[in-house]
Amino acid sequence: MANIIETMQSKFNPSAAEGLDLIFQFNIEDGETYHLIVKDGACDLATGENDDANVTLIMNTETLEGIVSGETDGMQAFMAGQLRVEGDMMLATKLGELFPA
Repeated sequence: MANIIETMQSKFNPSAAEGLDLIFQFNIEDGETYHLIVKDGACDLATGENDDANVTLIMNTETLEGIVSGETDGMQAFMAGQLRVEGDMMLATKLGELFPA
């Protein structure tokens, strides 16, 4: 699981994160919970929950792997019910800019 998150970090686009101060939480149903702190062009990863998360994405490991690898479209996963979003829905769409496939 950690390697999927590391892959995300390697794809991080700092210019898309300029001026942002956001926390994206990932609740992996068959794994752990992680949160990404995107602030001023940087991206930090931490395990566990964050009470200040702006948006939480809930999915299983397989869905996350597909989205990170580019095999699965995040919007299609959402429409198919493989991905649930709590919090600011519009921020979830920003992940594609921050972590281009």
